Amino acid sequence: MTPTFRRAPHVGTFAAEHLSPAYPERAARGTADRLRAWQAEALDRYFETEPRDFLAAATPGAGKTTFALRLAAELLARRTVERVIVVAPTEHLKRQWADAAHRVGIRLDPAFRNAGRVIGRAFHGAAVTYAQVAAQPFVHRTLVEQATTLVILDEVHHGGDALSWGDALREAYSGATRRLSLSGTPFRSDTAPIPFVAYVDEGDGVRVSRTDYSYGYGRALEDGVVRPVLFLSYAGRMRWRTTSGDEMEAVLGQDDTADITAQAWRTALDPGGEWMSGVLRAADTRLSEVRHQIPDAGGLVIATDQSTARAYAQLLADIAGEEPVVVLSDETGASERIAEFADSDARWLVAVRMVSEGVDVPRLAVGVYATSASTPLFFAQAVGRFVRARRRGETASIFIPSVPVIQRLAGELERERDHALDRVGDELLDDSLLAAAEREEPASEEELAEFAYQALESSATFDKVLYDGDEFGLLSPVGSLEELDFLGLPGILEPDQVREVLKARHQRQQRRAAERPPAVAAAAPQPLYRSLKEQRALLNSLVGLRAKLTGQPHGHIHAELRRQCGGPAVGQATVAQLQARIDLLRRQLHSTS
Repeated sequence: MTPTFRRAPHVGTFAAEHLSPAYPERAARGTADRLRAWQAEALDRYFETEPRDFLAAATPGAGKTTFALRLAAELLARRTVERVIVVAPTEHLKRQWADAAHRVGIRLDPAFRNAGRVIGRAFHGAAVTYAQVAAQPFVHRTLVEQATTLVILDEVHHGGDALSWGDALREAYSGATRRLSLSGTPFRSDTAPIPFVAYVDEGDGVRVSRTDYSYGYGRALEDGVVRPVLFLSYAGRMRWRTTSGDEMEAVLGQDDTADITAQAWRTALDPGGEWMSGVLRAADTRLSEVRHQIPDAGGLVIATDQSTARAYAQLLADIAGEEPVVVLSDETGASERIAEFADSDARWLVAVRMVSEGVDVPRLAVGVYATSASTPLFFAQAVGRFVRARRRGETASIFIPSVPVIQRLAGELERERDHALDRVGDELLDDSLLAAAEREEPASEEELAEFAYQALESSATFDKVLYDGDEFGLLSPVGSLEELDFLGLPGILEPDQVREVLKARHQRQQRRAAERPPAVAAAAPQPLYRSLKEQRALLNSLVGLRAKLTGQPHGHIHAELRRQCGGPAVGQATVAQLQARIDLLRRQLHSTS
């Protein structure tokens, strides 16, 4: 027999007698005794038609769990459903859901196993993982056939993670009475369809997901539900050796080819280089500033893999004088260590990708995006770890590399994306390029004995601050007054104050630059904005002039330039390497004229 859920006869969509919207005590100012406006609005939208499928997209930290449990309570109280099943991406999250549901009187079994096949009589339902459903979908089909059921699909984009998963979810839950799909981010970066999501043709042949209710970051920021996010971008000069033995040099953030950008990015993230050390030192300085006003503020470094995570932890220990907490996804007790960090006042947490979604550490205020992942989905989930507001005025600071794709995503934080099928391509950097950069290229033993990828040198330069689609600050050396202007921003600022302070600091830097003596100004690092296309066109025109003057073939001149300046052929050369050849050609042409 399914346990009963007793409530008052009339259940409104605005009062929250049993469910605090502050769950867990983190509502924005003025919302402690009622649902947040968007939650009440979404509930009203749902009960206008009571559809079988409802898709709600809300920015991370806005309160999707609260909304979903409130809806579940409503449907149980109205006897529309007798059972609630929550499907979550990870074991950690399903237990988090069960704990949250318990606080509001809904008993979910997080220990349900496929082998058991039966939900205990003491529970209203169960919390399971997507992988669990995919393993034995017929078991979960039986569960929804036994009683009228609400299925909550948390972070529903995971339904397309594997080809078999979508089919398994459809088999398991096609017979459910009601289905609530939740997402806090752009759906997927690929075109794998998501179960129980409706797609509509926008007229250009591309089918786009239809969201029944959307609550984006922009609205949440205006409502004080989430924090303002400052992105501190760092450039720098990178030098590395390819597996073919070519020494490459590039400035992070230049308009290089995608593969060069991926290799330069990989070099920047190398824990043995100066770039990562400089960025971590700047991030720790920022964290110290924030902790003056928010004593328990913490920082998170998101690493690409376990070895670099451990290396970053050692760097942070040397910089901060305190051992950071390291969380590796394959280790037992990882979730417990995250929970311990959340309840402590420790400064830093270093983790691999596992903390990019669903892990709730509200005191995080400073982040370092030290991973090579570049999809909108992953980036949005990573940023979502920092945006949850505990009280008015808290800001979040995230340190990012000056890579075009990451800067673009940071500048489009407020953009509401839908999941698109049938698209031909994406203007963003494909993660496959970064994956290729991360692994060693197959080669013979003789080749490996001679050459292997090697990060040779890296240096960090403060580039700018990105906020609300605008840029502030001037390219400056690490440790300069210009950098400290932004590292020293107050940790407590209202959203409108953030913009005003940034504008003031930017104007101060401009005045300093104008007053700086020419010799000093010349010493400051200068960005190169010339595009690859322009560089190549200019180089080819200069080679043409040289060929006319000397009678040498173009190919011979290119080969000689490559011999003298180093680097690969023109098609693979970086902006910096092309510039070096251009400068050499200009000197040669000047000497012969």
